Amino acid sequence: MQHRDKVLLEKIISEIDIAARIMGTKGQAEFLADEILKRAIGMTVINIGELVKNVTDELREEHKEVPWKQVAGFRDITAHKYQTLRMEDVYMTVRKDFPKLRENLAMILGEG
Repeated sequence: MQHRDKVLLEKIISEIDIAARIMGTKGQAEFLADEILKRAIGMTVINIGELVKNVTDELREEHKEVPWKQVAGFRDITAHKYQTLRMEDVYMTVRKDFPKLRENLAMILGEG
């Protein structure tokens, strides 16, 4: 694994951890009612997507189990269509998808 990819994966994991800390134990209703929280999480989603876009093609090919394209695509939707973004989807992504993504990336880092 290239050093650059290692640094990017570590940063993505850090962003996932930040999202988890920001979200805390808040439920979906509490998340949906808090505009500042939604914007903070939205920015974290954007940061993760930007980092993913910089991962080398080589690493992406080696680890097809990671939904690289979907993560980058969700970033684009969050950044460019924020006003029509379904915040329920954002909430579910942070709660369900981010932990799995973190697990996958940690496994990759453990390999290299």
